[in-house]
Amino acid sequence: MVPSVAATAAVGVGLAQGALAASFAVSGQEFKVAAAELEGWDFVQYGNVASGKTLDGKPLNEPVAVSGFSKAYITDMCQSVVTPKVPFGIGNVTLRLEAGGKGHDRVFAKSLYLDVSELDADAKFRNIDIGVAAGSLPKSDGKPGIQPNTQANPNGFSQRAEKAVLKKVRQKAWATTAGTFNLSGLKLRLSRESDQECY
Repeated sequence: MVPSVAATAAVGVGLAQGALAASFAVSGQEFKVAAAELEGWDFVQYGNVASGKTLDGKPLNEPVAVSGFSKAYITDMCQSVVTPKVPFGIGNVTLRLEAGGKGHDRVFAKSLYLDVSELDADAKFRNIDIGVAAGSLPKSDGKPGIQPNTQANPNGFSQRAEKAVLKKVRQKAWATTAGTFNLSGLKLRLSRESDQECY
């Protein structure tokens, strides 16, 4: 449990130079995600690089820990991103999205991958393996491994668990991909206020 969270910092050892963490060029904006709880199955995590361009058009290459789940339920999810210096005198704009809160079903995701740069949470793992070669992640056919259409180092550091439960989640990420993403009670708001980020 606790050793696995600490081991996240070591994922960078297995980074593949020039690899893409997602099967698309990421935007030049890191975003925040918060949740009361994430309950996920067939957890995997390995190192990679998110590549794209900054808002100024310069090359962007950021190390990430890619976390994957065959399926996950998320309670009280919030996602926010700040776009700076919007023209016409508008200034900074925060986009905030909320779903799966009180009175609504939990957010459901299938084939979920998160390209994470920072994570704080209380975590519990069931049947965990730490130090697995990334190319050997899937325990059986159909289970998550290195994300399709990416080039992570198959010999790099990774970890896997039968189940993961993360509570009081605070996370920064460059990309999220999912085969299915059901957002019950979805709310999307734009704000010029500086205090509207998820945390």
